[in-house]
Amino acid sequence: MFCDLTGSTALGAATDPEALRATMRGYYDEMRGILERHGGTVEKFVGDAVMAVFGVPVAHEDDALRAVRAAWEMRSAVPALGLVARIGVNTGEVVAGEGDTLVTGDTVNVAARLEQAAEPGEVLVGSETQRLVRDAVRVEPVPVEAKGKGRVEAFRLVEVDTEAAPVARRFDVPLIGRGGELEQLRQAFDRAVRERRCHLFTLLGPAGVGKSRLVHEFLGGVDARVLEGRCLDYGEGITFWPVISVLKQLGDRGEPTLVRVVEGASTSNELFWVVRARLEEVALERPLVVCFDDIQWGEETFLDLVDHIADLSRGAPLFLLCVARPDLLDKRPGWGGGKLNATTLLLEPLSPEECAELIAIHGGVEPAKEERILAAADGNPLFVEEMVALVREDGEVRIPGTVQALLQARLDQLGRDERKVMERGAVEGQIFHRGAVLELTETTDVEPQLAGLVRKELIHPAVAILSGDHAFRFRHLLIRDAAYDALPKQIRAELHERFADWLERHGQELIELDEVLGYHLEQAAGYRRELGHPDGELERSAALRLGEAGAKAATRSDAHGAANLLRRALALLAKDDPKRAPLLIELIGALEGTGAPEEQFRLMDELEQSDDPAIRMHGRVARLQLQIMTDPVAVIPQAETVSQEALTLFEQISDDLGLAHTYYLIAWINWLQSRAVPASEAYQQVLEHARKANASSLRASATVQQAGPLFYGPFTVEEIRARLEHVEHDDSALARNTMLMVEADLAQRAGRFDEALALLEEAEAIHRELGSELGTAITIQNRADVLSDAGRLDEAVATYRDALVRLDELGMQSFRSTTLINLGETLYLASQVDEAERLALEGEELGAAEDVVNFALGRALRARLAADRGEHEEAERLARSGLEYAYTTDFPVVHAKAHAALGHALAAAGQTTDACRELDRTIELWSRHGYRVHTERARTQRAQL
Repeated sequence: MFCDLTGSTALGAATDPEALRATMRGYYDEMRGILERHGGTVEKFVGDAVMAVFGVPVAHEDDALRAVRAAWEMRSAVPALGLVARIGVNTGEVVAGEGDTLVTGDTVNVAARLEQAAEPGEVLVGSETQRLVRDAVRVEPVPVEAKGKGRVEAFRLVEVDTEAAPVARRFDVPLIGRGGELEQLRQAFDRAVRERRCHLFTLLGPAGVGKSRLVHEFLGGVDARVLEGRCLDYGEGITFWPVISVLKQLGDRGEPTLVRVVEGASTSNELFWVVRARLEEVALERPLVVCFDDIQWGEETFLDLVDHIADLSRGAPLFLLCVARPDLLDKRPGWGGGKLNATTLLLEPLSPEECAELIAIHGGVEPAKEERILAAADGNPLFVEEMVALVREDGEVRIPGTVQALLQARLDQLGRDERKVMERGAVEGQIFHRGAVLELTETTDVEPQLAGLVRKELIHPAVAILSGDHAFRFRHLLIRDAAYDALPKQIRAELHERFADWLERHGQELIELDEVLGYHLEQAAGYRRELGHPDGELERSAALRLGEAGAKAATRSDAHGAANLLRRALALLAKDDPKRAPLLIELIGALEGTGAPEEQFRLMDELEQSDDPAIRMHGRVARLQLQIMTDPVAVIPQAETVSQEALTLFEQISDDLGLAHTYYLIAWINWLQSRAVPASEAYQQVLEHARKANASSLRASATVQQAGPLFYGPFTVEEIRARLEHVEHDDSALARNTMLMVEADLAQRAGRFDEALALLEEAEAIHRELGSELGTAITIQNRADVLSDAGRLDEAVATYRDALVRLDELGMQSFRSTTLINLGETLYLASQVDEAERLALEGEELGAAEDVVNFALGRALRARLAADRGEHEEAERLARSGLEYAYTTDFPVVHAKAHAALGHALAAAGQTTDACRELDRTIELWSRHGYRVHTERARTQRAQL
């Protein structure tokens, strides 16, 4: 907060110096008194300006409200001194220290700009301040142009409610998940009424867990007189403040007792007796509920008074409902203990299902954001409500200022040692180990602190990830973040590096060790760079760990995970580091089929700019591989030439990784030309060299790519099963996927369509889980093939269209061209002939000249369409052209469809004998390769001729 006088220069010129000095001394004293009464700290007086901070050195959850109330009181007090002031209040993160300047940062600068923009007698507050006190103030938006900041969102204070909470809890929504607790409250109250005695009911729970909501529901339905009081955590330190509030609510009945309490004319024991007698007297007329909130802030004498009433009150139905945070038990460990007329209930967090219901009541959010909210809030309804409100406000899932203030205040109330344990644990993460805390705190014992934090519901015991150690979990991810954010960046850097060193010694059993170590080294390096002290060796260590983790993720076929890790590794690694090229190559492979060709081309550019001819060749091979998949027109000749050059170069230097990638390119060259046998042989070479190079991700890709040649190649069912034997021994996800897709193909051939669809559904789920967009699109296309064969034409058409959209988004034109023709064939069967012909032509035009399967199938389809229109010469010409293209492949399915199309054209022209000969050839091809349904359909057509 900044407060500055206006017109002070004129005042100085018109006022006697001694009188002015006395006036200014009164101003300083008055401002300091107001600020300190509200919990602020005066940082400095400069001339006639006052700067004060709230929340330093100890934060409170209502610091923003304290500052606003202080500002409002100062605004009223300054005119009484014959002066005029303007005030600015802003909230945000600062760097706090000791010495001449207590806090620094942009938040301070904005507060000063707000004060300068205020009119005389005005208080302007920043947007975050307004958000934190929104239910206790009335404001008007004010546009502020701040020097050096541009436009700043600000609000003029119009009115401040000195009694209201900063953010009011909503009581207009249904009570969720508290039915049992509400019933316990009602039963305890009913017992107090029935037995005409006092009952002490203490409701414990951390801030935001729903204590106020539960109490509101209970009090709203109780048949009793209700009196309420709240303990203050700041101010004049009035011991009996909550009692005074209760007595005031009794009106004239409470006046005599109120006078004695306020004047303090009696001893404590006498006051206790007087207050108890007054409450009993009221309760005798009608059952009485006295609710004291936030008693964890109550003075010892006040807590003694509550104890006194609970122990000694008799003969009147008096229900004492005390609401507190678990911190109460630190102050009074025996609270309520030993009393037969006392109940203590700890309010537990809501379940994920109950939180989801709460989100729905508040209007709901997107599923992904809901999942993040549920994970962060961890059952705390206040956190849920505030995070949902923030999502609705700006679309972001983050810690609202209200929640952050509450958590930071809670941490600042901890003892120094407990706070240190929390912060060191936060460096490891939401789950942390006792051994790591010992290492980072440099002490020999942290058991008392850990036990205290568990008791305060800040952490819970958890299952240890490291054997022989004990683990703990932050009660909320938000608590962990608040503890971590309080650490200066320099200390974070040191702690991350020290934790990585400790983990390397103690975490060898971790499967994800490289990823975890890489993360902590990356954090340490990042903070050092932000502070202007980059550490190249530290960055390289982080990069190598992340790169290793990325390679392992690629081995698991986790494409998204691998890409993320490898990108982070490359961001840390110097351009001239010899480890950079292998990571670039690995990342290019991880991005295959994910729809990120622009990024892949950028990575290839870097490879091709290398001084090393082998690295340049890696870039050329990768570029041609991607071009074949995304834009195959006119690429094949260059790819054939470069692949032979690459084989020669990589064989000379025994570069198995280069050989594996080159054979992968050769496999695709053959596949694009519909040559299944040489493609399959090339994949075998990929597997051999990838195994030698330990290129697990490439090996996994080659494993799944083998499915295509097996589907379409000149292999019988028995030959396919024989070729699958080596895949069956590989338990990777992609190997399992290959098995599923091949088994689905065999089931489709046999006419077991439901089985084929179920297998493809499982395969598609694997592709989705692995993040393979291309694999997902291909599996969807295969599902459309099955639906078409099964005669479910409408479903097949919709599924083909889905696959086409996905392939188009990925830029995979070599796949898309064939899928267009497959869709055209299905539309032809569904009698949608115009679109069928258009798609046949588009499919032929889109593919490369070498993609002969498109010409074979496209012309076969167009031949059928021409024959149906009576264009017999054109139909026969197209069919024979398609058949010629078909036999440049070794795909029996393409051969069969081409013969069938020619048979259809000849039959339409009345050339029955020649048509029967073509259908006989079709039947023989379908039968030899196990396509039962197609065989029977061709036999039926033959019999009709």
